[in-house]
Amino acid sequence: MDQEKIGNFIAILRKEQKLTQEQLAEKLGVTNKSVSRWENGICLPDVSLYKKLCNVLGITLNEFFAGEKIKEEMFREQADDNLFKALENSSFTLQEKIKYFSNKWDKDHFLELTLAMIIIVGFIIYGFIKDNGIQYIFMIVGFSYGIWENNRKKTYIEKMAYKQVD
Repeated sequence: MDQEKIGNFIAILRKEQKLTQEQLAEKLGVTNKSVSRWENGICLPDVSLYKKLCNVLGITLNEFFAGEKIKEEMFREQADDNLFKALENSSFTLQEKIKYFSNKWDKDHFLELTLAMIIIVGFIIYGFIKDNGIQYIFMIVGFSYGIWENNRKKTYIEKMAYKQVD
């Protein structure tokens, strides 16, 4: 969606209706500064205002997203294009979800993982100092713990990214 184009479109339609920014704002229950920000392409109106704004300006939602009046023969094609643009701008991609939940897991489990690794490394060092073979057991424990935690993390990410329910 082109915010500047939509903003210019709002301004043109508002002026065609012979409304000031203050009058349009009053009809929508917002401030005139909000209308100014829309018209300058700084931001878009809140989704909850789209229907009322379109009614006041005498346009369809499809025309609003296009930022222009749409000829009848182009309406369907423009509707699909607007829908794809809206989805691209409003949805997390699967990769973004995976990255988000991976980072969340790391933050939520940092202390637990750090403490476990300190204990495991401590026992490995102790085993080498005493030369009693315990270091090999803790190397295996550390390796196994790493695999187990990695699987827990992947399961969590898949569950959250795909919204799976137990």
